[in-house]
Amino acid sequence: MPGADTAGDALPPFKTLPFKGPDIEVRRGEGGTVYLSSRAELPPGPQSIPHLLDDKAAEHPDRPWLKQREPGHGDWLRVTYGEAVKLTRNMAQSLLDLGLDPDAPLMILSGNSIEHALVSIAAQRIGAPATPISPAYSLMSSDFEKLKHCFGAIRPKAIFVQAVEPFQKALDQLPLDGVAVISMNGDAGSISMETLASAPAGEAVDAAMAKLGPASVGKYLFTSGSTGLPKPTPQTQGAMCAQIAGYRALDAWDAIEDPGVIQVLDWMPWSHISGGNVNFNRTIEFGGTFHIDEGKPMPGAFDTTIANLRDVRPQYFGSAPIAFGMLANAMEADETLRGAVFSRLLYLVYGGATLSDDLYDRIQALAIASTGKRIPLLTMYGATETQAVTMTHWLIERVGMIGLPLPGLTLKLAPVGEKLEVRIKGPTVMTGYLDLPKKNAEVFDEEGFYCLGDAARFEDPDHPEKGVVFDGRVTEDFKLDSGTWVSVGTLRPAVVAACAPLVFDAVICGQDKPYIGALVWPSPAAVKAEAEAAGGDMAKAIASLSQKMDGKLQAFNARQGGSSRRIQKFRVLTTPPSLDAGEITDKGYVNQRRAQEVRADEVAALFD
Repeated sequence: MPGADTAGDALPPFKTLPFKGPDIEVRRGEGGTVYLSSRAELPPGPQSIPHLLDDKAAEHPDRPWLKQREPGHGDWLRVTYGEAVKLTRNMAQSLLDLGLDPDAPLMILSGNSIEHALVSIAAQRIGAPATPISPAYSLMSSDFEKLKHCFGAIRPKAIFVQAVEPFQKALDQLPLDGVAVISMNGDAGSISMETLASAPAGEAVDAAMAKLGPASVGKYLFTSGSTGLPKPTPQTQGAMCAQIAGYRALDAWDAIEDPGVIQVLDWMPWSHISGGNVNFNRTIEFGGTFHIDEGKPMPGAFDTTIANLRDVRPQYFGSAPIAFGMLANAMEADETLRGAVFSRLLYLVYGGATLSDDLYDRIQALAIASTGKRIPLLTMYGATETQAVTMTHWLIERVGMIGLPLPGLTLKLAPVGEKLEVRIKGPTVMTGYLDLPKKNAEVFDEEGFYCLGDAARFEDPDHPEKGVVFDGRVTEDFKLDSGTWVSVGTLRPAVVAACAPLVFDAVICGQDKPYIGALVWPSPAAVKAEAEAAGGDMAKAIASLSQKMDGKLQAFNARQGGSSRRIQKFRVLTTPPSLDAGEITDKGYVNQRRAQEVRADEVAALFD
C-alpha cells in the first residue's frame, strides 16, 4: 500500500477532507454495460457566471478576486470583486457598441491575465461567447493553420491580446476587416482596456444579462486537436453552472475549522477546461482569491511557482504529476518551503497522468514531517465537451483512480473490444460542436451519451461503486502479431516514469509486430547535462543517454509479466514533436498515431 512504513507502525491520519463521500447507484445493462450515478441531490446553481460574480461582489466587494505579479516578479497587482463588477459592466457596454452579441464572439489570443479575465466576463455579460485560443497557435506555429481555422469557425467581432507586438505576425494572417483589436495599453492602434472601461454601462447591458439562461453560450473552447483540427465546443452557462452545482452537492467545508478566504494559485491555461472552467469558476463560487501563477512545471519556470507557493500558501493546489515531483525535490531541500506549503494545505489535486507510488510516498513523508498528518491526494477527469466528469472526493490510500461521477451525471462504461469505453450524460455535457453536424452524429451513442474515446476499468469489478481506474485510449491500443493487446495509455506513462528523469515522452509502437518498440524524446535537462559532460559533443551525449535509458528499460522489463508490457527496442529522437504537424497538442499531449505517421522511417527502423 502506498505510504505504508516498514516498521509496521500505524500511519498517521489524513487531514480532514472538505468533501462528502460517495453514494453511488450501480445499474448493469445488457452486454456488460455498467451505469454509475450519484444519489446526491443536485442543488440549484447560479443563473450564469456573471450573475455569480455579482452575487459574491455584493457579499464582499473589497475582497481581492484576482492577483497577478507585476512584470519582473514584483508586487501583486489586484482587482477586487466590487471593482471587477464595475469594470466588466462598463466593458460590456463598449463591446455592445462594437457589435458583439451571441452571434459575434470575442476571441482571446493571450494567456492568463487580469485583463483576460475581465474582458471574458464582460463578453459573457452580453451573451457574446468569450473564446480563449491557445497562445501556442499564435506564438509557436509557423503556418498559423490552427489559428486561422479557429478564427473561421467562430467569426469573431473583436480580438483581445495583452500586447499587440508579440501577436502581430499572427494578426497579420487573419482577415480583420470589421474586427476590433483590443489590448491592455492600446498599442499599435488597438483599443486600450482603459478606453473599453470608460463608457458607463447602460440599460442595454442589464437587458442582455437578464436574457442569460442555461442555453446561453458563455464561451467556446477548442479541443486540443489530438484527433484532427481543433473543434469549437460551446460552453453554455447551464453547463458551467451545473458543474458548480455538482460541487455544491459534495462540499463539506463546514467541517474545516476556520479555513479562511480560499486562496487559489494556478497556472493552467484558460483556453482549456481545467484552468478556464473548473478552477476559474470554482474560485468565484468560493468567493476566493485567484492568484495567476506565471510559473509552469518546466525546468527554470517552476522556480516562479515555488516563490508563489511561499507567498500564497493555498488551501489546495493542483497541477500535473511532473510538478509534484519538482515540488517534492524542492521541499526535501528546503524545510522552510515545506512549512509554507503545508501551512494551510488541505489536499492536492493531480491530473493529466497518473502519480507514481514513489512520488506519493515522498509527498506523504513531507506532509507528516510538517504537520503530523497525511495529505489527501485527489484527481479529477473530464474533457472540453463535458466539464469535469469524475473525481476522487474521498480519502483514499492509493493513486491511479479517476474517481466516481459528480452529482447530476451518469457515467456509462460500455464494452468496446476488450475494453470499457467511458461515456457520459448530464447537464454539464455539450449538446454538440459548433456547425459540425456530421461529427456530432459520431460522438453520441444511441442513448445520447457522449463517447470520450477513453477506456476505464473498475477498481473492484464486483463493486463498481469503489471507483474507476483510467485504462488508456480505446483508439491508441493495438495488438501484437501474437494477438496480444497492448494498452498504450497505461504503458506509455509507465515507461516515461521508469526512465525518469531522462525521458520527456514516448511513442509506443508495434501494431502487428512481434514485439513492442518505443520512440523516446529525451528531457531537455538530461540532454543539457550529457552534452556538458561530453564537452558539447552531441553524438556522445545521445549515446550516453541511450546507454542509461537501456539500463532503466531493462530494469523495467524485468518487473513486467508479459510481452504486452516489455519494450524490446527503442530509439532516441533528436527533433522535438511538431505542433504544426499534429504530433503534439498545445496541452503537450502526444498524438501517438500521428507521431508514428510523421516518423514512419524511425518506426520502421525499430522493427528492422
